Amino acid sequence: MSRPEIIRSVSFAKEAAAFIVSEGHAAIAAHGLFRLSLCGGNTPKAVYALLAQSDLPWQKVQITFGDERCVPPDDAQSNYRMAREAFLGVIDIPEGNIFRMRGELDPAEAAEEYERRLAQVAARFGEPRYVHDLLLLGMGDDGHTASLFPGTAALEERERNVVANFVPKFDTHRITLTFPIINAARHVAFLVNDPAKEPVLRSVLAGESGYPSEQVAPTSGRLTWFLGNGN
Repeated sequence: MSRPEIIRSVSFAKEAAAFIVSEGHAAIAAHGLFRLSLCGGNTPKAVYALLAQSDLPWQKVQITFGDERCVPPDDAQSNYRMAREAFLGVIDIPEGNIFRMRGELDPAEAAEEYERRLAQVAARFGEPRYVHDLLLLGMGDDGHTASLFPGTAALEERERNVVANFVPKFDTHRITLTFPIINAARHVAFLVNDPAKEPVLRSVLAGESGYPSEQVAPTSGRLTWFLGNGN
């Protein structure tokens, strides 16, 4: 793996959206499809809203999710709902191109279902596991990413691509991608737009933190940290 690229942006949403669009066009030119994994939380909302205004050919885009809360898709806490309201619901994308984690199911069942769906696509491409062109991640102030929280079992997963991870901090399960599929991506990009996370970020980049985000290290792909100043 090459050293991560660090991009410090003064116009976070606009520049992050342009970055994603550029990656999308490159992927479509290379192999006819852009496989994009979305992250949740508050940070990407404005980015997604700008994506909706882009010229990406959405019929050639396949959307997955990095994690999901165990709630129905219309719940205010749902990552899918946020993405749908921000841009998926207003772009011309076939419903079958959006791979939603079904948070309303039993967590283990939802994870197994998502694992099977990704495996079916990977098999069509002759891949050992599903390969994203661009996988977006956030980072919490505790160093977690996706729903891979400090001290949780999913941090040790080396075979499964998707698991139900119990998070004691919230006394609930989350459905999350695991490090094996994250690190199989062609390009992983962290979107971090909170200067208060700078100390955690410095520790992660130094490689001595023990934070979950530090385990993101694409096997043969690129890693980018897209950083904003809070604006």
